[in-house]
Amino acid sequence: MAKHLNITGLVQGVGYRASFAARARALKLSGWVRNRADGSVEALVQGDAAAQRALVEWARRGPALARVDAVIVTDVDDMQLKDGEFDVLV
Repeated sequence: MAKHLNITGLVQGVGYRASFAARARALKLSGWVRNRADGSVEALVQGDAAAQRALVEWARRGPALARVDAVIVTDVDDMQLKDGEFDVLV
């Protein structure tokens, strides 16, 4: 099972995407993260369930300059992602 995350708050322009991707890579997760036009950040992560939970907990805090208001997590079917590959999308 993969997780789709929608993160709202002050999460653009504060290094959130890069920090999220670095944390996901450290946890050996696959997926992507991108900014949305509405100011939120969206991500899809796939991999070990415990690592996914750890990333979701990190997402609720984010990097030091971020202010996270909410993280909405939805379970989705596993995607066709390469193991260990994590992209930052524009």
